[in-house]
Amino acid sequence: MNDEHFRAEVRSFIAAELPAEMGARNRLGFHPHRPDVQFWTAKLHERGWSAPGWPEQAGGTDWSLNQRHIFEEESFFAGCPAVNPQAFKLVGPIICALGTEAQKRRFLPAILKGEHLWAQGFSEPNSGSDLASLQTRAVRDGENYVVNGQKIWTSEAHYCDWIFMLVRTSTEGKPQAGISFLLADLQTPGITIRPIIGIEGAHALNEVFFEDVVVPAENLIGEENKGWTYAKQLLGAERTHTAEVPRCKALLSRCRQVAGVLEMGGQPLIEDAHFARRLARLEIEVLAHEATLWRIVAEEEAGIGLDFPMPSLLKVKGSELVQRAGALLVEALGDDALPQYCEAEYFPAPPDNPPGDAMAWGAVADALYHRSMTIYGGTNEVQRNIIAAQLLRG
Repeated sequence: MNDEHFRAEVRSFIAAELPAEMGARNRLGFHPHRPDVQFWTAKLHERGWSAPGWPEQAGGTDWSLNQRHIFEEESFFAGCPAVNPQAFKLVGPIICALGTEAQKRRFLPAILKGEHLWAQGFSEPNSGSDLASLQTRAVRDGENYVVNGQKIWTSEAHYCDWIFMLVRTSTEGKPQAGISFLLADLQTPGITIRPIIGIEGAHALNEVFFEDVVVPAENLIGEENKGWTYAKQLLGAERTHTAEVPRCKALLSRCRQVAGVLEMGGQPLIEDAHFARRLARLEIEVLAHEATLWRIVAEEEAGIGLDFPMPSLLKVKGSELVQRAGALLVEALGDDALPQYCEAEYFPAPPDNPPGDAMAWGAVADALYHRSMTIYGGTNEVQRNIIAAQLLRG
């Protein structure tokens, strides 16, 4: 099947299975809630499409990298709820590659069906970009580990079932050498989850506290004290994901739509030469960013090894383009962007008569939330250092 036929098949499936209200809500840029995520994951699982990036024997598809990117793009444009990325893009592939057969049987089917949602426990109050300095301890006690410490900025932990985390199991040698990769049920006694309300007014982030939490040693992934090696694989996937090409294109399409309707000085904003130039410049940059992503995809499919930190490059450019596109959309909305439409008001549907223009729903909340995009997944300053170090070495 060629790529265009595949794209048509994806569109047809989404049109038939995605509820219109759910698609409309997610196109506004709000965080998907657990019922939406589980509903759509189950639909994808029925079709065999919930884990395109996994090996076929683990429940993945036989899609090419091109097809996987087409699927993600069409899903985003249609407003499909994102399946739990911490599960499908991060911990799932690690379990596929490094988990025991018992761990694979226990965890992978529940992820595929959307029965278990996962949170990522990496960052700590004093360990963000310098993740190797983390202090959450896991002390071996017979057949268990006893965990004490704190994680922060934990996305969706308040409605997730499990958490995968980096914990310190040794203080000998380099900091990276004493870190392990551990899985924990979030209902375990001693775990406390507290909300962090973002500047957009939404509850997507959390603090997670561990006080004498008993975790079975069978939940250790791979070898003890080798977690840093596994985390580096995972972080590369996280940064590639933040290329965010579909999000950039959707924001600019929405911006062009708004500018064609709302007026400034008696004419549509799109007819203002200065605004039109700024929009066109951003669209050109997004096209160039997309071309870079597709080049990387083509080289990966051809088996060409790149001696260059492409995940860092994609993360830096993608995150900054999202921020600039979101800011331009808010500017185009003008006074209509002033009311704060936080997500709690919009679930399961917007109020009947919100103030301002309906085109503004979600725009400010989305733009404010993504101010964090140049920080999470490794700050852009650190990513630039990685790029420079690799380019200038030798």
